[in-house]
Amino acid sequence: TQRIVLFLDEHDDRAWKAATIAERLGLETDAVSAILSRLKERELVRHKRPYWAITDNEERLQSAYRLHQYHETADEQYGEERLEELQTDEMEDVQ
Repeated sequence: TQRIVLFLDEHDDRAWKAATIAERLGLETDAVSAILSRLKERELVRHKRPYWAITDNEERLQSAYRLHQYHETADEQYGEERLEELQTDEMEDVQ
């Protein structure tokens, strides 16, 4: 996700097809498409079929970046959260 956002932000002068983004970043097109869809739900990218671009809402983008930085800092200080380690016998397996 971070690589896709950074790519779109660095190339904010144009819109891109998911397949082109995937090719440029060495990722699978289906994975990039899924990530772009989630980013769209969070209003971090714009989509006009078949093209994707970074949002022009700088405040929203900066807010998301700050949240990302907080998570990275917490992971560094306390270790990454591993769901399987937190799971108890009472919890259902998620498929």
